[in-house]
Amino acid sequence: MSSSLAPAVDAALATVIDPELRRPITELGMVGGVDISEAGLVRLTVLLTIAGCPLRGTITADAEAALAAVPGVSGVEVELKVMTQSQRDALKEKLRGPGGQRGIPFNQPGSLTKVYAVASGKGGVGKSSVTVNLACSLAAQGLRVGIIDADVYGFSVPALMGIKQAPTRVDDMILPPVAYGVKVISIGMFVSGNQPVAWRGPMLHRALEQFLTDVYFGDLDALFLDLPPGTGDIAISVAQLLPKAEILVVTTPQVAAADVAERAGAIATQTGQSVAGVVENMSYLEMPDGSRMDLFGTGGGAVLAERLSATVGTDVPLLGQIPLDILLREGGDAGVPIVLNRPETPAASALNSIAGKLAARPRGLTGLSLGLQPR
Repeated sequence: MSSSLAPAVDAALATVIDPELRRPITELGMVGGVDISEAGLVRLTVLLTIAGCPLRGTITADAEAALAAVPGVSGVEVELKVMTQSQRDALKEKLRGPGGQRGIPFNQPGSLTKVYAVASGKGGVGKSSVTVNLACSLAAQGLRVGIIDADVYGFSVPALMGIKQAPTRVDDMILPPVAYGVKVISIGMFVSGNQPVAWRGPMLHRALEQFLTDVYFGDLDALFLDLPPGTGDIAISVAQLLPKAEILVVTTPQVAAADVAERAGAIATQTGQSVAGVVENMSYLEMPDGSRMDLFGTGGGAVLAERLSATVGTDVPLLGQIPLDILLREGGDAGVPIVLNRPETPAASALNSIAGKLAARPRGLTGLSLGLQPR
């Protein structure tokens, strides 16, 4: 390696981020070798986790761009190779800790991830759209965010996020696709076409457990679980597998919908979970003259928050009211969340406000050992 260019080349490589693991390739042991000729030609060997890595083109392009920007580099050649089994084992140990042990990282004493189980009493209230937009809004604020599409029967998150890429499997570890800075896993990524999933309760539990143990999300600030409507198997499994998860209830304004949604939040009294708040979706339609039409009535979100506060014995806030907006639907159909594509709209503004309230909630230190010793 040419000694004069070596430090700058090393620094440039440290800026190349693996698009799935979201860490520099230099930290992940993915740099197999670097050779710099006297004329300034850089030959880089990149070690991929698997031969069929779906983002090999992205890694190559990012490495070429980073190296080409180094003064004195006359050309860049990138060769792709595949990690050996021992190198993959070392990578898994680096990511998961000593021994590369499996488990649910969000239950570890040192985990500061806020886990939100987004629930509703009935379908059709926009729960998945709310989940996706809140996650993308938090990611846009610089937070590390993940989504588990736990609605196994009615999965929709990949489409709402515009994700067509399959997860990458490294032995027993699954790397989730990333869209808009959000790591996402869904059963929809493992079935072909629009194939239905017809599973009983134990299979649903096992699928959720595998998402939590086998999928590598890394250190997240927030993890959202898009739950199926109601209080069935998945809601119970979430309480068992993620006892610290907080329930975020989505409802619409009509009182009848609030009655049903109350059951989704009140399950916290049986599982020992807490309720993070209520989100009222489809609150009103803004008319051209600036007036509002209450298509589905008014007050359902406030009524639900009041009832849940009394039921669970703690204050359950109404975090926000999201108006009806055709652009919200169009963004979902196109796989581009409205908080990113049209942040100036009333719906996006309401969603960003709710996300801001969630972001302001501190990552808990309860039960975390700080390693302090008396002198």
